[in-house]
Amino acid sequence: MAKDTFFRKKATINARGKLIDLDTPKVMGIINITPDSFYAGSRKTGIDEALQQAEKMIAEGATFLDIGAYSSRPGAADISAEEETNRLLPVVEAIAKNFRDAVVSIDTFRAGVAEAAIKAGAHIINDISGGELDGNMFTTVARLQVPYILMHMKGTPQNMQQQAHYDDVFNEVYSYFLKKIYALNQAGVHDVIIDPGFGFAKKAEHSYGLMKRMEEFERLQLPVLAGISRKKMIYGLLGTTAENALNGTTALNTIALMKGANILRVHDVKEAVEAVRIFMTVNNLS
Repeated sequence: MAKDTFFRKKATINARGKLIDLDTPKVMGIINITPDSFYAGSRKTGIDEALQQAEKMIAEGATFLDIGAYSSRPGAADISAEEETNRLLPVVEAIAKNFRDAVVSIDTFRAGVAEAAIKAGAHIINDISGGELDGNMFTTVARLQVPYILMHMKGTPQNMQQQAHYDDVFNEVYSYFLKKIYALNQAGVHDVIIDPGFGFAKKAEHSYGLMKRMEEFERLQLPVLAGISRKKMIYGLLGTTAENALNGTTALNTIALMKGANILRVHDVKEAVEAVRIFMTVNNLS
């Protein structure tokens, strides 16, 4: 990634008073309080397991912990907002109490769930639907004044793979971001992170097409999150499984860093942190 680019990307976010510099890429560890997330290694069934995973990820160098209680894998079962909240809040409260320096992101598309989690101690809202599945999301984020991760997806987790049709995937995703960023700015949201939504309503060729051109998102002048960890775009290409896709994930995370990613959202923090360290060492050589 060129150091002297014409477009100057926003490099700092304010997570409830915690200023985080994204000029050096950061790692976000995934903790799923679900029984059916696509990668079994990410599933934590209760507070104790979630706390153990949080402690491990923080020790390995995670800046963010992304906690979700609604599985968004293709075809996953829909659950009620009440069930999502009941799974999520005890874990958020426990992590906020036991790891006061942790920056917690909440993976939800429901404004009410997001607000409850922020009040319980979380810092960031990570919305796979870009506000499409809850019309109150943007105004809620603006009122709470927390960073918002804006992801591209079409449809819902239940039907998104039937909507993986594009004439030009990059330009369609880019146009989507332009429209959504304008709406967020109008609502009064100040810290936005964009996520191309690899694998969400996208076939492997769409996801790789986005990766090839990912540095062009620099024109939006916002931080970029890459969420590719152990996904089908990797294990399907390599003829393996999610459980055996760590090497492929590290390779693609490294490419994402070279393409301008500011945050790597991963199941395996240690390996991602090492990739960032190597990338920064090379990138900082004169």
